[in-house]
Amino acid sequence: MPLIRPSTDQDVAAVTAIYTHHVLHGTGTFETEPPTEADMAQRRQDVLARQLPWLVAEDAQRQVVGFAYCNWFKPRAAYRFSAEDSIYLHPDVQTRGLGRAMLSELERAAQAAGVRKLIAVIGDSANTGSVGLHRAMGFADVGTISACGWKFNRWLDIVLMEKAIGAGAALPADAAATAPKGQPCA
Repeated sequence: MPLIRPSTDQDVAAVTAIYTHHVLHGTGTFETEPPTEADMAQRRQDVLARQLPWLVAEDAQRQVVGFAYCNWFKPRAAYRFSAEDSIYLHPDVQTRGLGRAMLSELERAAQAAGVRKLIAVIGDSANTGSVGLHRAMGFADVGTISACGWKFNRWLDIVLMEKAIGAGAALPADAAATAPKGQPCA
């Protein structure tokens, strides 16, 4: 199994290449123009500044073959325990269990950061790989928003899924004691 570790600045080029493939060829993201390395570096820094995880997976040759991160679901303070997950894999390593390993490690790291709810906003209801992965990892279907994205000359749905992690909603959130660092402030 590949090594899953926190990302470094040196991973940005590989992360950008993986994401570019998904922007240009997939519907898991609704971006239509690939971001630059500088854009991806800034996105990574924004996530890390919120003290949330941004992970990469390396293969046996120490090449980055996937990345995963979570970011606040919404910027308002009341959402400070809910984060949206994102996972992108190099096409050569899809369907080999790496997504499951990365989501598991992302969940662990998010919980350590104080997240209590992970939310998946999955581009394209036909994205059976991502939907299946999230279901297998205990995410529950919340709903589908039909035809909310336009990419590749067609309308695309998004699938919403959720999973409570750690204490979830079983315990009250004591903002002074348990609020994640880097929480939304609006």
